[in-house]
Amino acid sequence: MVKTRIAPSPTGYPHVGTAYIGIFSYVWARKNGGKFIVRIEDTDQNRYVEGAEEGILRALKWLGLDYDEGPDVGGPNGPYRQSERLELYRRYAQELLDRGLAYRAFETPEELAAIREELQKQGLGYGYDGRARKIPREEAEARAAAGEPYVIRLKTPETGVTVVHDVLRGNIEFDNREIPDVVLLKSDGFPTYHLAVVVDDHLMEVSDVVRGEDWLVSTPIQKLLYQAFGWDEPKWYHLPLLRAPGGAKLSKRTGHTSIDYYREAGYLPEALVNYLSTMGFSMPDGREIFSMEEMIEAFSWDRVSLGGPVFDEEKLRWMNGKYIREVLSLEEVCQRLKPFLEKAGLGWESDAYLCRVAEAMRPRFETLAEFVEKARYFFTEDYTFEPKAEKELRKGVQILRELREILAGLPDFDPQRTEEALTGYAEAKELKLRKVMQPLRAAITGSLATPGMYELLEILGKERVLARLRRVICTMDGENDDPKC
Repeated sequence: MVKTRIAPSPTGYPHVGTAYIGIFSYVWARKNGGKFIVRIEDTDQNRYVEGAEEGILRALKWLGLDYDEGPDVGGPNGPYRQSERLELYRRYAQELLDRGLAYRAFETPEELAAIREELQKQGLGYGYDGRARKIPREEAEARAAAGEPYVIRLKTPETGVTVVHDVLRGNIEFDNREIPDVVLLKSDGFPTYHLAVVVDDHLMEVSDVVRGEDWLVSTPIQKLLYQAFGWDEPKWYHLPLLRAPGGAKLSKRTGHTSIDYYREAGYLPEALVNYLSTMGFSMPDGREIFSMEEMIEAFSWDRVSLGGPVFDEEKLRWMNGKYIREVLSLEEVCQRLKPFLEKAGLGWESDAYLCRVAEAMRPRFETLAEFVEKARYFFTEDYTFEPKAEKELRKGVQILRELREILAGLPDFDPQRTEEALTGYAEAKELKLRKVMQPLRAAITGSLATPGMYELLEILGKERVLARLRRVICTMDGENDDPKC
């Protein structure tokens, strides 16, 4: 059975790079009727951030990456937090010691720094020369029993090559002379990544490891560990890392990288998953808009490119807008807008009214939060006036006075009726229709970028429009003496 995993560290906010890798892991498991699990790699206590684990799990669920095993749902191979598995790692490190495949090293931090400096002078890339290998086992055991701090290091081959087979990249050779005797267990009893990930992937029966290409350099070490334990290694798939436009590594400096940011900004999880899926994968028919289910159906690794995928926020905005306008039903859009309106303290008179507004505004917003910003005047009298709108008001106050009288005389704001009234007024005054529309638009919305005027008047309704015109006219300079104010 195919079993994949995602193993984030709770050191900060949930990252789009984590989601990107998670999507491919999830899809491959589901494609094969297998299982997808989440493991929290929290052994680096110095970098642990309170609440980060909860944020990561919340983000995965929001994206629809439902996992079969994990820290909050349990499973047959738990616990699923590495900090709760420390005794396991110590036991397996001891096994390698007992079999002569690992050794204790007693260097102090100062001694290690001196070793690294000397190796750098020699032009060697690794940071330890294996000198503690020469300590007789009996001496090492005696020093450990006496309480001298030590780490446990893997005894790597000193000659030959280690060949890693990556499903996407083929065979990759690593010179064993350049593979250091890495630390497996630190002096505080906590494992390093190398030991923990191999023990966990084996015990959790992970068959396929999908991760970023930055882990490729660690793979020969992990392969050597699998060989040392006598375990079958999983299949490896190393995906290219996400890049910012321009080619830099994706980071806070190059744009927004937090999944929380995109959720709070009103991006749809389906759109974000779709966009991240295109970071390397292409559908057989070339279309860019597709669901998770469609990706699972069409997925194969030969459709995954190793070219550097570029995460472009503007392209994501475009795709999110496509989902709002073309993929989701109007009713679904309305439902998803409600939490954003509530967060802004805005109410709506009925679901029918909200959907009418959403339909009118649908071509004009790319995210759910943007709708609230652009459509505020539909839900409150407390809307602001843009500078260009204020300019139109100052120029068109006399037009507004006359339009108020005309609109007040209409029985209702049927679009055909308001069109006839406004075009008739413009013709009678020998004005271009725009000269009539712009001050009216500014007065009743505070903006010059709105849905069409006749649709706008119908949605807002006669009572609300006349009240807004009255308020605007009465606040203009010199208009406080108007008997209708």
